[in-house]
Amino acid sequence: MMKDKTCSVNNIYRLDGRVPVAKAIPFGLQHILAMFVANLTPITIIAASGGLGQSQIAILLQNAMFVAGIATLIQLFPLWKIGSGLPIVMGVSFTFVTVLSTVAVNYGYPAVIGAVICGGVFEGTLGLFAKYWRKLISPVVAASVVTAIGYSLFNVGARSFGGGYTEEFGSASNLFLGTVTLFVCLVWNIMAKGYMKQLSVLAGLIVGYLTAMVMGQVDLSVIFSGGLLSLPAFFPYVPEFHIGAVFSVAIIFMVSAAETIGDTTAMVSGGLDREITSEEISGSLACDGYASMFSAFMGCPPVTSFSQNVGLINMTKVVNRFTIATGAGCMILAGLLPPVGNFFASLPESVLGGCTIMMFGTIMVSGIQMLAKAGFTQRNIIIAALSLSVGIGFTSASEIDLWHIFPEIIQSVFSANVVAVVFVVSIVLNLFLPENMDLEKIEE
Repeated sequence: MMKDKTCSVNNIYRLDGRVPVAKAIPFGLQHILAMFVANLTPITIIAASGGLGQSQIAILLQNAMFVAGIATLIQLFPLWKIGSGLPIVMGVSFTFVTVLSTVAVNYGYPAVIGAVICGGVFEGTLGLFAKYWRKLISPVVAASVVTAIGYSLFNVGARSFGGGYTEEFGSASNLFLGTVTLFVCLVWNIMAKGYMKQLSVLAGLIVGYLTAMVMGQVDLSVIFSGGLLSLPAFFPYVPEFHIGAVFSVAIIFMVSAAETIGDTTAMVSGGLDREITSEEISGSLACDGYASMFSAFMGCPPVTSFSQNVGLINMTKVVNRFTIATGAGCMILAGLLPPVGNFFASLPESVLGGCTIMMFGTIMVSGIQMLAKAGFTQRNIIIAALSLSVGIGFTSASEIDLWHIFPEIIQSVFSANVVAVVFVVSIVLNLFLPENMDLEKIEE
């Protein structure tokens, strides 16, 4: 009986506790597959903007997998005060793509590395002192940011469902693959019993991948193109420091911090069914920042918490740290063994989209649930309603440019970033709206 208590598959629903390795690996692998392609795509975009060749980009892609695995382990099992001790999966963020691509074009790729080092130290240090500013992130602010994160990912899910950034986007074959994958996820969720029900995403990915192979949409020839073993390359670029680049990237690190707070809060609320603590916020931000600094040493853009995996946790309730750590181990292995990384990278975008489109929806639902827990007071309704309407409206109105009168740095940060706008507006409203407006809940 003692063995069942200390090492049981039922521990997947508990933060701590051992799970049999053979049963833990599929759940960890599910997390890695959910974020693998999205972890690599930003590097390709930024590096190409800096004029890097395909061989140089390949080295960075390998390093990124290694860094993501190490950062996830630190998040799971903190070093000192760095890390939250929560099942947060780390990876290279799309949040930095626009500003880092601009830095790469204007100053060169080494300037990207220098700016990320400075920005990482900035966010990491900000995280260590989170207890002094934690009260700025009230429950309604966190709920608004989480809801905005869910909304911002809808387009990502739809883009993946249609095949990603390719000329075949929206083709019948891509839509068919996405639909098959989504259908398998839903059927598995309905038909499977016990803990097997929580492997619906992995089941969808496997069936979708096999279907893509039959349709000839998987290129297996590239799997062994990088050899069998390759160690990560440390300091592939000597960093350069430019004030303009450092300042602009530091601002985006603040936006990333807001997303991390939202992701972590959503995970704790939806996965652990409790309030997040100041220590957990501090640790998650410190890991975000200092892991990004380490990522820069490896020549890669910043790493941050992945919303895809937050959605997966909210959907499956699998929060066990040991289980997620097996996924981090797979990511590190992918960084050391090119065939493993190439195999993961061969996963078609439309298959990934079929799995993630529902997960992104669960993040928005988590935000709505958090708003309900915060209470529908008149003050909270104004903060949530105005921040979301301004954030979504001002960044979605593509036919008009509401940001053209602002400096370029402001445009690059806010014009297409709904999370950043919602964060700033909700913080400002939370600071200046009087606390005694109307503290009673509105009755229907």
